[in-house]
Formats: sequence, C-alpha cells, structure tokens
Amino acid sequence: MTKTGRKNLRAHRKLFLSLLALLTAASFFLSVCTGAQPLSLPEVWDALFSTAPSLSRTIVRNIRVPRALVGALAGACLAVSGAILQGIMRNPLASPGTIGVNSGAGLAAALCLVLFPHMEPLLTPAAFLGAFGTTLLIYALSWKNGVNPLRMVLAGMAVSSFVSALINAIHLFFPERVQNTLGFSVGSLAAKGWRDLFILLPYGAVGIGLAFLLSGKLNLLGLGDETASGLGMQVERTRFFFIVIASLLSAGAVAAVGLLGFVGLIVPHGMRLLTGSDHRFLFPASVLAGASFVMLCDTFARVIIRPAEMPVGVVIALLGAPFFLYLLRERMGDGRE
Repeated sequence: MTKTGRKNLRAHRKLFLSLLALLTAASFFLSVCTGAQPLSLPEVWDALFSTAPSLSRTIVRNIRVPRALVGALAGACLAVSGAILQGIMRNPLASPGTIGVNSGAGLAAALCLVLFPHMEPLLTPAAFLGAFGTTLLIYALSWKNGVNPLRMVLAGMAVSSFVSALINAIHLFFPERVQNTLGFSVGSLAAKGWRDLFILLPYGAVGIGLAFLLSGKLNLLGLGDETASGLGMQVERTRFFFIVIASLLSAGAVAAVGLLGFVGLIVPHGMRLLTGSDHRFLFPASVLAGASFVMLCDTFARVIIRPAEMPVGVVIALLGAPFFLYLLRERMGDGRE
C-alpha cells in the first residue's frame, strides 16, 4: 500500500471510531431515557446535573445510569474477548460463547451463587478460574499436531453443552435456590447498580488495557506461527497470555450480568469487516460497538413487552443465533476446516 493509501486508511478508521463514539453516547442517553417511566432528554440532563431532589433524579442516578454503564462495560469486555479469541485462532466463529469460555465461567459462578450465596466477592475470581480452566481443557482437546480452529470451536460446543448440563443439574439438586440463578443463566441487566459496576470495573480496565497495550503482538500472531516465531516471538507463550486476558474479560462480564451469548461473536466480526484486522483499531472499535450493542439491545428489551421487561440475553440470542448459523454456512461453503 502506498503512503497516501495508508494515510487515507488511517483517516477512515479515525472517522469511523469517532462515529462509533457518537453512537455509544447516543445509545447511553437513549437507555437512560427509556423505561417504565419515559423521560425526555432535558429531564435526564437536569436529573444528572441538578442538586434538587426529585423522582426523575432518583431514577436516573440510582437505576438507569448504573444499569447502562454496567451493560456498556460488559458489552465492551465480551467484544474485546471475542476479538482476541478470533485473532489468536484466526477463525471468525470463535467467541467466548461458542468455544465454551462463558459456560465455564457460568458454571463456577453458578456454584458460588447456589452453594455460597453470601460469598459474592468471590464470584468474579471463581468465574475467571472457571473460564480459564474450560479454555485450557478445550485447547487441549483440540490439539493434534497444532490447534485446528474449527476443531477448537466444535470441542468448545461439546464442552459447553456438557457444562450447561452440569448447571442444569445444580438447579435440580437445589430447586429452592434456582431463583438466584435464573436471571444469571439468561443474561440480564435488571437491578444492576453502582455496586455491580465497581465490581466489574477493575477486571474490565485491566483486561482491556492489556489488550490495547499488546495489540501489536496479536497483529504479529495473525501473520502465522512460523512468521511470528521467525520474528522472535514466543508464540505459544504469547497465545497463552492472550487466552488469560480473554478469560479475565469474559469472566468479569459473566459474573456481572450473566451468560450474555453472541456479543463476542457478532461485534468483533462486524468490526473486523469494517476496520480491518489491525487490532490497534479493532480493539477500540470493538469496545465502542460492544457497549452500544448491549445498551441498545437492553433498551429494546425494556420496551418490547412494556410494562414487563424481557431479559437482554433473550434479545441478543435472537439476533446472534441466525448470525452464527450464517457464518457457519459461509465457512463450510468455502470448504475451509
């Protein structure tokens, strides 16, 4: 590519990121305005910055703003986790949901919720261990003279199904505590507040920060293992470290909002088509798009059956399942493994 072409590409990417930032801001305000009691934008603005006590101020500051921020951060974490997994496997089908990372985190978190309901501070560390352990298991199962990307996805689906069966078994053995895990199993932002945001924030900040910092190494991995090794990279160690980051991000999101599937599949794949495979731009695009996607889906979930509320995980699954089937058909139609 010529120097002028590279300059134009960078300008295009910066413009696209600016538009995504505007979309994220618009999604946030739309989420805050929408609910059982609709509020206008001036009312929201006044509630955010006014000191006078009012019902709208309580609704906005204590309910809708933290809910929107938790959804945005969870969406960003899942999107970046998906971008990492797709990058290290060079497979658009890879995501925290499709390869079983979310299921492992969900099993560990469900065990904490059901068996140790009063030990909530351990929820995210337990989810991380579950996600990381499941990822290592899938990685080992798919290894045969190297890791075949499609084999890893299929192994992930099998392990995910097995783990889901274990979660269902937990529900059967502890029926009196099933209510504690229903919203978690589907994925929901209902009743999420500032406490949930502050629990998720350090995990999201560390994971996303490391992903941004190491984006160049992931670009190098994308050139192929032999090329990366020839350039001095310790390929397996680097890939392992990225798996840790992806597991951390996925675990934090799962512990905060439950099993939101397909965010890590749809968002990074779409952003890769629009911005290219340079992770220096793909990661920030995934952060903004993931945040917007979850907030918009949650807004839709709150109004579709008003005054009742549908879990956001149901809306995302309705969008994500057809998208996954389309990707699978396209990939198999191309004759790729």
